Amino acid sequence: MTFFNELCKSTEAEQQYLLSAPIIAEALAGRITLAQYQAFLTQAFHHVKHTTPLLMRAGSRISHQHEWMRRAIIEYINEEYGHERWILNDLKATGLSPKLIEQSEPHTSTAAMVALVYHHIDDIHPASFFGMAHVLEGTSVKLATQAAGKIQAQLNLPNSAFSYLLSHGDLDQEHVAFFETLMNKVTEAAAQDAIITTAKHVYRLYGDMFRAIPSLASEQPSMNVELAS
Repeated sequence: MTFFNELCKSTEAEQQYLLSAPIIAEALAGRITLAQYQAFLTQAFHHVKHTTPLLMRAGSRISHQHEWMRRAIIEYINEEYGHERWILNDLKATGLSPKLIEQSEPHTSTAAMVALVYHHIDDIHPASFFGMAHVLEGTSVKLATQAAGKIQAQLNLPNSAFSYLLSHGDLDQEHVAFFETLMNKVTEAAAQDAIITTAKHVYRLYGDMFRAIPSLASEQPSMNVELAS
């Protein structure tokens, strides 16, 4: 069994925990509210803004014996840099001020997910970042494009409100293929264990984030403002 397949098999239960979050079924059925979509994007901003710093942290800790992995991290940075700005633009298109979103606090599950990955990179293995990448990229490819279409139809939002979801959906298939090839190059047991362990935790915390969206949405109207100029 390749390591990528082992990673998928070892995290099946945790993946199911994430995918069984009720809000996901609601979104795919076209029953999501504007406030819920805004709450999702807000939490996405709070974890996506850490993607490049996490990658840089991991890259700085990789040994020279694993230079191929550092090279892959550089490629990831080039691909992922600035995506949090896309999310702010999407939120602006829904009627929220980007400035207010930037000043908001992440939900506990979102903050915990980011903090855990920093901790695993620092104290367990720099390859831990790829556990998070596995969860976020895999989930996006499974759900993002389909969810974007349903949400747009339900809420009658412009295309400019969906750049984040659409860029991380079907169009990201090539990136996932790159990730699979990269994971199959990981042969060090410590790195493999760190990736699997991190993925399991991130699936759970990301699932908790989705489960928190309905309650977060109830707080969202206080953040609605006229579009920033």
